[in-house]
Amino acid sequence: MPLPRKQPQRVEIQAVEPIIDCGRYPVKRTAGERVEVFATIVRDGHDLLGAAIRVRPPKGKSREEPLEALGNDRFGGMFVVDRPGRWTFAVAAWTDRVATWRDELRRKVEAGQQDVSGELAEGAALLGRDLLTVEDGLTIEAEDRHGEVVSGAYGVDVDRELGRFGSWYELFPRSFGGFKGVAQALPRLAELGFDVVYLPPIHPIGTTNRKGRNNGLVARAGDPGSPWAIGSELGGHDAIDPSLGTWSDFDALVAAAAETGVEVALDFAIQCSPDHPWLAEHPEWFNRRPDGTLKYAENPPKRYQDIYNVNFESEDWRGLWEALRDVVQFWVDRGVNVFRVDNPHTKPFVFWEWLIAEVRAKNPQVIFLSEAFTRPAKMTTLTKAGFAQSYTYFTWKNTKAELYEYVQELLDWSAFYRSNAFVNTPDILTEYLQHGGPSAFHARLVLAGTLSPSYGIYSGFENYENVPVQEGSEEYLDSEKYEVRQRKLDGPLLPLIARLNAARRAEPALQRVDNIRWLETENEALIGYAKGDRLICVVNLDPYTTREGLCIVPMSMGLPPAFEVRDLLTDAEFVWHGGRNYIRLGPGESHLLKVLVP
Repeated sequence: MPLPRKQPQRVEIQAVEPIIDCGRYPVKRTAGERVEVFATIVRDGHDLLGAAIRVRPPKGKSREEPLEALGNDRFGGMFVVDRPGRWTFAVAAWTDRVATWRDELRRKVEAGQQDVSGELAEGAALLGRDLLTVEDGLTIEAEDRHGEVVSGAYGVDVDRELGRFGSWYELFPRSFGGFKGVAQALPRLAELGFDVVYLPPIHPIGTTNRKGRNNGLVARAGDPGSPWAIGSELGGHDAIDPSLGTWSDFDALVAAAAETGVEVALDFAIQCSPDHPWLAEHPEWFNRRPDGTLKYAENPPKRYQDIYNVNFESEDWRGLWEALRDVVQFWVDRGVNVFRVDNPHTKPFVFWEWLIAEVRAKNPQVIFLSEAFTRPAKMTTLTKAGFAQSYTYFTWKNTKAELYEYVQELLDWSAFYRSNAFVNTPDILTEYLQHGGPSAFHARLVLAGTLSPSYGIYSGFENYENVPVQEGSEEYLDSEKYEVRQRKLDGPLLPLIARLNAARRAEPALQRVDNIRWLETENEALIGYAKGDRLICVVNLDPYTTREGLCIVPMSMGLPPAFEVRDLLTDAEFVWHGGRNYIRLGPGESHLLKVLVP
């Protein structure tokens, strides 16, 4: 090690928390939350140290918050993030010579030392005074920041509350009467407790290689095609399908959503039909085979003859990036602040980091949902790169062991990853739903809405739609992706949805994921858990059979020996006890119990 060029600082800052991947990525919070900061701060010798958190809000002035000594060289403190955007913080530390001198003086006086004139002279010189008394020395509040050092800056990505908590409803506008029909449905969606209505792509649909019903290779007259085959002579990603309505209709929908409190989320799918204007205007943005022909999208055994992917290794990649950013900004300027992103894991991570940062620098209220069913490292990298939340494999987690594993991953990743537990999608009709009947839908709904702060359903779920296109497939028969359905909000599951969403809004414990405690049930088909210290949920995972068991409430929850509970889904009331409580639930049934303790 070479000799330092200048005298080195003697204070070292180590093990700063919270940081992700050595500070490469920001931690996540929502507005109003605390960021608890810790650091190990060491210096040779016995001098006392001071420390503080230097906080810089987005587009604001820096401020400091105190870091207090916790013992054993560990310091801790906190700051509150009060608005969305990218915050940063750093740890500053220094030798406090005044505090060190005062502590030394105090210990000598308490030990009975009579002559402290030398110590008082040292203090006077340190403080720039002519003379000090013992009383002065022991009461001085001055602070000294000798040899101050500052850590690197670490990020905190702050979203508004919808980034952490919300109930989503997915629908195809063409099945609800276009933009006007969706606007008319908004008050009912609000009554049901939904926060977001998510629309698949609303752009013009190509005609070349248009898919027919049930993904048929040949479209018949009148077949509308898949909304994900984006683009025609009518425009591309910044145009709307005229069959859905006019621009005035769309703007009226966004305005109506703002009035009812249900936000509109749009699908951002980076793919084009053969008729998209970009193919003629920017042919260099697309993948071609050696013979010059375009390569359509594939994910064997699935084939998408009506879709072409863009080429992120194009020589004009900068132009492509900027065009895609401009598409998102176009819709933000139109009043859309939520985007569900289709298959982001098939695009460069650094692209998403750049695009999301670009958009949110101007519009910090914007939220991006990642639809990435892929390996954990890819899913987590996307959320580190800026996605507020992500689809998860909850959709296929049916057993108690699988649900334990799912939740443990959420806890392990909670500093940067937020789940949106969709129970079904236009592409995913699970075997559990196909064969479990209405009871399966009941169980999955309650699990999604109580285990994950954000969850969603695709229309038809409330009607128990469960018929696949063929045995062994997760595709719906007569899939809405390829034809127009006549939809309205009238399913038999809606009352339970409304009760669940009301409970989610009323109970802060259901708005977080890091407050879960598993409860023993002595039956593998019954899963029990507490959220916070006043909510208990038990679900029968068996959609076919009534199950009996026990829900054991540990005394460590701090509840009385006997206490009343009310089921937030049925209003039934019971007396429960610390320890063993008998449970009997019909197929797919559940309890969501609130402890009625003052």
